[in-house]
Amino acid sequence: MRAPDPAPAAEAVIQLYRSDKKIYARSVSGWFAGWRWALVWFTQLLFYGLAWLPWNGRQAVLFDLGARRFYIFDLVLYPQDFIYLTGLLIVSAYALFLFTAVAGRLWCGYACPQTVYTEIFMWVERHTEGDRMARMRLDAAPWTAGKLLRKGGKHAIWLAIGLWTGFTFVGYFTPIRELWAAAFTASFGPWETFWTLFYGFATYGNAGWMREQVCKYMCPYARFQGAMFDKDTLIIGYDARRGEPRGKHRAQGRNTDLAEAKLGHCIDCGLCVQVCPTGIDIRKGLQYECIGCAACIDVCNGVMDKMKYPRGLVRYDTEHGLEQGLGVAQLAQRVLRPRVLIYTAVLLLISGSLVASLALRSPFRVDVERDRGTLAREVEDGWIENGYRMQVMNATESPQVYRITVAGMAGAMLDLPGTVTVGPAQTRWVPVAVRVPPDAAARLGAGSHAIGFTVERLADGAQGQPVYTLVEKSTFIVPR
Repeated sequence: MRAPDPAPAAEAVIQLYRSDKKIYARSVSGWFAGWRWALVWFTQLLFYGLAWLPWNGRQAVLFDLGARRFYIFDLVLYPQDFIYLTGLLIVSAYALFLFTAVAGRLWCGYACPQTVYTEIFMWVERHTEGDRMARMRLDAAPWTAGKLLRKGGKHAIWLAIGLWTGFTFVGYFTPIRELWAAAFTASFGPWETFWTLFYGFATYGNAGWMREQVCKYMCPYARFQGAMFDKDTLIIGYDARRGEPRGKHRAQGRNTDLAEAKLGHCIDCGLCVQVCPTGIDIRKGLQYECIGCAACIDVCNGVMDKMKYPRGLVRYDTEHGLEQGLGVAQLAQRVLRPRVLIYTAVLLLISGSLVASLALRSPFRVDVERDRGTLAREVEDGWIENGYRMQVMNATESPQVYRITVAGMAGAMLDLPGTVTVGPAQTRWVPVAVRVPPDAAARLGAGSHAIGFTVERLADGAQGQPVYTLVEKSTFIVPR
């Protein structure tokens, strides 16, 4: 007799993405919260205020893409100066590597835009809906006029902050006063409208809705920070040797002999979890979700004060420090380790080179292009002529006078009457022709020959002495 078929196995559903519960972060005050808010004020005053700061009759910081001019206070940069942006990005990267190797995620915890705007949006949320428990009750309650008013008011303020942020960001690329005037006449250009709305809603979505999801899933820094951490990197850690075994102390009393009660200093209140913006339990050790905001340190120190225990159950420390109970002096001795020294040396070298390059930067630039329409031709009396177009870029904010001469070829003459005047922070294309007499051309022979254009910036107008000189190389073609 045939045995019955086995019962089919139950189907298992595997979720590729786990939807986490909403995090209701509790408000916290303390030393580190004060520092975090100080950075919020500093960064936002800098970002929102710098766009309105006048400088030499213009905006102090303006990246004018249409005119291809980039103004940073007294510095005027052209697209040809893109190398400085590259240097700045390299300096920023090595600075991040250095600070991360020494002190962990200080950038994430205090100055990252996601942290800053999340802090601002959470402040708005607390003042419109209440603190943690009030927000939880409000979300669980049915929809009423009062709930609609609180929720609507919160989102209206969030949207206003987001749109103002987008408007300010665009104001660094389009003069913000012109942008402000256009806002009242509904004459925004299509690109200004798009980018204002794009960055406005990105701020609203990231800081208002996604919050910890950005840090946990979207930001790559959380993923590769492990490559920069070691056991002597300063992190936020829980002192398990002092805190365990954890337990409720209230029934025991503050004056309980903890050794006799077999309890550590941690009273298992859970406040360190409630204040965490990413919802982790710092007592479980170092986790990639920890952004280093130190909210858990502030709230734990408050609990320790109430229990009359020493502060520092949760503190800034290193893994070696927590494991071995190292003091501040011992921790300081471990800072100057090989990777820190290498990062510091590279950072100082690149920063010094960038500063020196900017300090020695030419006050003007010259580009020479051959006239593709007439590479070489014979003119009157057998002279050979080549045409060129010279781009003279004045990198100062005052009018400048330049004298152009040609060198490197015997008998060559430049067909350019007088001097060239270029306005402040302007670019001028100058057509020039170089002529060579027949005998010199015969000596040179057919082909391409090197020449140089010497451009001198003159002091005090056309009759002044040269104060800066550039030589731009090109070629002169003698036809067959």
